[in-house]
Amino acid sequence: MVFDRSERPRLPRAIKILIAGGFGAGKTTMVASVSETRPLRTEEILTDRGIGVDDLTSVEAKRTTTVAMDFGRITLTNDYVLYLFGTPGQERFWFVWDELAEGALGAVILADTRRLADCFPSVDYFERRGTPFVVAVNCFEGAPTFELDEVRLALQLDPSIPIVLCDARKRDSSREVLIALVKHSARLRAEPVGT
Repeated sequence: MVFDRSERPRLPRAIKILIAGGFGAGKTTMVASVSETRPLRTEEILTDRGIGVDDLTSVEAKRTTTVAMDFGRITLTNDYVLYLFGTPGQERFWFVWDELAEGALGAVILADTRRLADCFPSVDYFERRGTPFVVAVNCFEGAPTFELDEVRLALQLDPSIPIVLCDARKRDSSREVLIALVKHSARLRAEPVGT
């Protein structure tokens, strides 16, 4: 039997994006809200062993934490599939980031204005790697609101780095954040992007 290459189905091109940020910023929620499949989660229940290790300030109701990654998928076209990897937010799990970041197009850094300083490790990490990123301010109910320029100043971000508002619980909002990242990454690579 002779296999005709023209009849072989083409595999879609994979695009990898990381969803990063501090503990409780909404990474698992964002992956779940936008994934077309049931997301893979590696969450564990917070226990007494985390007392003195896990800072629950402003996220006192949080009961679980991601210990490895979250994973979701979005089919863009027959030619492209977007793979989302949510990173663990706690320092003791950061060793996973290098593996997750390998081959990524870019990253979304979710910011919680109640704990804005928690963004610094993510910003530093992606700047050191040269990985394109956008900052998405997750608008939690009751959280302080700031102008985007105030967030930029607080995080000491270059003016070229996009900052957007989002609600990680909402598919359309999360989708817009991902579009902003893809456009930003394409600009940095000087590649055209359709709208």
